[in-house]
Amino acid sequence: MYKIAVVGDYDSIYGFATLGLGICPVKDREEIRDRLRRLVEEKYGIIYITEAAAAEVEDELEKYREKTLPAIIRIPGVSGNNGAGIEGVRKTVEQAVGSDILFGGVS
Repeated sequence: MYKIAVVGDYDSIYGFATLGLGICPVKDREEIRDRLRRLVEEKYGIIYITEAAAAEVEDELEKYREKTLPAIIRIPGVSGNNGAGIEGVRKTVEQAVGSDILFGGVS
């Protein structure tokens, strides 16, 4: 069974511990990058990352975009939603089905 972790600022992720998820509070770009690499090495299947933390390490996330595992999913933090998570899901679905699910357009 795969493990699940949540990466981001402490205030945004501490509540996930009550669900039994591994929480990984991070403060800066290097810490985010190192934590992601460690989680991948430790074979985590799903990594939730706050949108703010993801924005700091887009180049690192790009390395895992085409891989099946881990699934890296952006979530809003305490500072709110900047739309990056929703946009990422929209693009992924559009690539998979050839259609924009929100507007019904065909690619």
